[in-house]
Amino acid sequence: MNRNITNIIHFFMDECLPPIIRDNKYFMWPFYFFAYRGKNIKQVMEFKKNVYQFTSEEYTDFYSGLNTISRNRLTDINTPSLNFILDNLYKDAGNLLDVGCGRGYLLKQIKKKYPALKLSGVDVVEKYASSEFKYIKGNIENLPFEDKSFDVVTCCHTIEHIINLDQAISELKRITRKQLIIATPCQRYFYYTLDEHINFFPYREQLTSLINIKEHSCRKILGDWVYIAEIK
Repeated sequence: MNRNITNIIHFFMDECLPPIIRDNKYFMWPFYFFAYRGKNIKQVMEFKKNVYQFTSEEYTDFYSGLNTISRNRLTDINTPSLNFILDNLYKDAGNLLDVGCGRGYLLKQIKKKYPALKLSGVDVVEKYASSEFKYIKGNIENLPFEDKSFDVVTCCHTIEHIINLDQAISELKRITRKQLIIATPCQRYFYYTLDEHINFFPYREQLTSLINIKEHSCRKILGDWVYIAEIK
């Protein structure tokens, strides 16, 4: 089920249902059963309560072991957001890092449009072999790169999952030389969400004030924020 469809479903569930129904454990249980293929339902329904006690190894193991209808799609980026990112990449960039790259869908799309760009990806899961980009295993809260290592840093559908969010944003800014691009859902907080999210950005200002870079744009595109900052 691609992101364009799930954003429509999220809109009806999050915006149209009364919260007392939408965030009811028993109402949401069948959705969890379907989304998580009937496995570890109690664990994932209590994810928001337990994740703050995870060690880094437990955090990595949790995400490495997920087998859900959303984890098996090619990307969480909706098509209009993807096109917007591709059209607005810093044109003189020599290298780019995608943080939270997953299987590298965004990097592969960038490679098609910018074949000369040197691409790297980092994620907490085990290494993915790819001819399109270099893969490094690492955590967004402690990225294994020197200051200002990359002309462009992208981070799409990742920060909503992060425990130490301020630290993660600081790391993204630290390694960026020219342009930082972040995509994240425009989503209300509910305890029972089918996406392992712990950070929510229903309003633009919550995202822009968190990142706190003067020269930026932040556009809502089909249910997601796409934030682009120019580093001076």
